[in-house]
Amino acid sequence: MRTLVFSLVVAVALAERPSLSYDAPAPHPSSPVRLIQIIRDDRVHPAADGSYTFDVETEDGISRHESGGPGGAQQGSVSFTFPDGQVFDLQFVADANGYQPQSPFLPVAPAFPHPIPAHALEQIERGRLEHEARARGELRESSSQGHSAPSQLYGRPQ
Repeated sequence: MRTLVFSLVVAVALAERPSLSYDAPAPHPSSPVRLIQIIRDDRVHPAADGSYTFDVETEDGISRHESGGPGGAQQGSVSFTFPDGQVFDLQFVADANGYQPQSPFLPVAPAFPHPIPAHALEQIERGRLEHEARARGELRESSSQGHSAPSQLYGRPQ
């Protein structure tokens, strides 16, 4: 009986173990699978100096181009069409200055410098005045984390 229970436990454990295979997933009968053909695949594998290129294009319009050379600098592009018909294009350079993508689809940060709010300007000015007063010796450090009382700054009696 013990052997039978042990065998059942081992069988269940092996059945629940995830697959360690790198094969493509099997198609599900409920979802159709369309194989996309590669219509161009030109590659120059790394040469002795590290230079390489590849140029891949699929029948559904996806294209990927990349080249690199000695020193690790790379440049390339990616292009495909969204379901709504828009064409996505991305150009990039990767070099000592990092990865630098360019595309109209990438978000753009707001223009800087943005307007600084009045309350922030007041705090900046207060800090400047405190710094100057401290440099002249008119203001001593407070024991409360380096902040001084406003009356010390503006010359008002405490």
